[in-house]
Amino acid sequence: MFYGQGESIVLQRDVEAIRVPDGEPVRLHKDEIVTLYQALGGSYTVLTEDGTMARISAADADALGKEPPVITGLKEGTDPETVKHNVWEVLKTIFDPEIPVNIVDLGLVYHVRVTPLSEEAGGEGNRVEIIMTLTAPGCGMGPVIQQDVELAVRNLPGVGQVNVEVVFDPPWSRDMMSEAARLQLGMM
Repeated sequence: MFYGQGESIVLQRDVEAIRVPDGEPVRLHKDEIVTLYQALGGSYTVLTEDGTMARISAADADALGKEPPVITGLKEGTDPETVKHNVWEVLKTIFDPEIPVNIVDLGLVYHVRVTPLSEEAGGEGNRVEIIMTLTAPGCGMGPVIQQDVELAVRNLPGVGQVNVEVVFDPPWSRDMMSEAARLQLGMM
């Protein structure tokens, strides 16, 4: 885990990124120098020489000369209880690109439900339903974080369908953060 020490990196290839905080796509170019701001959960937040903050996905870690981290703590099996455990573990690897705390410890995930898919429903495995929120309703990175959640959960063994709903009632507050998150952010 790396946060905020300012490692300068020369991009090894062109790479698509997401501009923070508005979530707009940007293209960073080979040989451009970026400063690594945050590397958590497999994504990388960088600052470009012109001051643009952008998030590079784990799939493009090679553009930075990095390898994506391996998720630990996953259990083998595809029964609903095991899948639910694995969903919570993978959610702990997803970070807001501006905050060095995962979305679980930030208190953004309200509910995870795992139910077996019936053959009549046309699927194998389990349906995973996640209800979550954002730190602010107007967060431009909201759709990006939601997509990160969907993709990470969809790639777990035993998952057939994923539905991620973002809600704003109840609204998020700092009280929803874990004690560890408040400590890490200096809010104790």
